[in-house]
Amino acid sequence: MELVDEVRKGSVRALAKLITFVENEMPGGVEAMEKIYPFTGNAYIIGITGPPGAGKSTLTDRITKELRSQNYTVGIIAIDPTSPFTGGALLGDRVRMQGVSSDDNVFIRSMATRGSLGGLSRATSDTVKILDAYGKDYIIVETVGVGQDEVDIVRTADVSILVVMPGGGDDIQAIKAGIMEIGDIFVVNKADRDGADRLVTEIKMMLGLSSTEREWTPPIIKTVATEDQGIGTLVEKIKEHREFLVKSGTLAYRRKERIRTEIIKIVEHEIYRYMDGLIAENKDLFEQRLESIINKKEDPYLLAKQVIEIIAKRISRNTSV
Repeated sequence: MELVDEVRKGSVRALAKLITFVENEMPGGVEAMEKIYPFTGNAYIIGITGPPGAGKSTLTDRITKELRSQNYTVGIIAIDPTSPFTGGALLGDRVRMQGVSSDDNVFIRSMATRGSLGGLSRATSDTVKILDAYGKDYIIVETVGVGQDEVDIVRTADVSILVVMPGGGDDIQAIKAGIMEIGDIFVVNKADRDGADRLVTEIKMMLGLSSTEREWTPPIIKTVATEDQGIGTLVEKIKEHREFLVKSGTLAYRRKERIRTEIIKIVEHEIYRYMDGLIAENKDLFEQRLESIINKKEDPYLLAKQVIEIIAKRISRNTSV
């Protein structure tokens, strides 16, 4: 595909077009990703998550500035929630990243979750690969805001940074265990506010109470992103964590598990597409069967089994060709 070749040559315009092409699942998107894949695996992926209002975008902006001062190139994927009413999203992170948005060596892409329960859409993973193949040294993925089910970031990033702030109500209780366990590095942002030291103590206690044995003890960094305080230390810890992952072999393990998860997601997505197409082709019949199930003349398990059998035959037929 010509667009992939242009991306590999460094065309920013082609980069933006290819991401849009893949995000919108245009015909040829899978072939484009097949061509991109051999050039991936060089970038280091930083995931930034945390409650809304913790200052994730400002922190992303300042981390990027610090990395740029060290001559690294950076790609940023800023995730925003999809509206349940319009399907659109308020993609406003560029506004909060004005410090780096005009830098030619920084590429910022805002994306919607598109209803993904884990917080990241499938297109996020593909965009990471495209930016990687384009040649970015670091790729930062900033999530919408942490929730109990928003753990996709740990399956996408090499290092997960959990950002919290003092004065957020019940502080650490607001995000709970589970989410706490995904943090490789903890950041107490807005640390000039009252309660910052108490929050640090609470995180230490929470980590101490965790039954999970860790080879890496997550550092807790206090920052005031708006004032550039603590950013240099945070970037140093990101690099230390990378060295730990490489020396311990954990980086290779994580990336292998990421590929395993991604393959399963691709298969699930393809099966969904087959099922969606099948229902659309037989809309009237499907509605009749639904009514029959509602009236207890049939059960949903039989219909599901029949749908699976039809999909399996179609896949088999396409594979044999």
